Amino acid sequence: MNSQLLSYYEAIEQASADMLAAARCGNWDEVVKLEGACVLLISQLKQAAAEKTLAPKEAQLKTRIMQRILVNDAEIRHLAEPWLEDLDKVLTGRTRQVH
Repeated sequence: MNSQLLSYYEAIEQASADMLAAARCGNWDEVVKLEGACVLLISQLKQAAAEKTLAPKEAQLKTRIMQRILVNDAEIRHLAEPWLEDLDKVLTGRTRQVH
């Protein structure tokens, strides 16, 4: 098994799970910090993947990991929508009305 290559996928999955936990708590600073860590891991993964390939069983594991990352990402995006809308209003000078 190519454990080094899979370890990158697993680290990205863990970072995405941590991002989701932070998003659920509304800790967007932590989400952004972890996103930066993901960018670095993805860059390292691209380099490593250019030099090595995965065996069929490893590719299946990679697919399952990627599916979990995508589920986490979708939930993070869902949780971020209200925050991003509020941020957009602040940046464009529109204030939130309280009823």
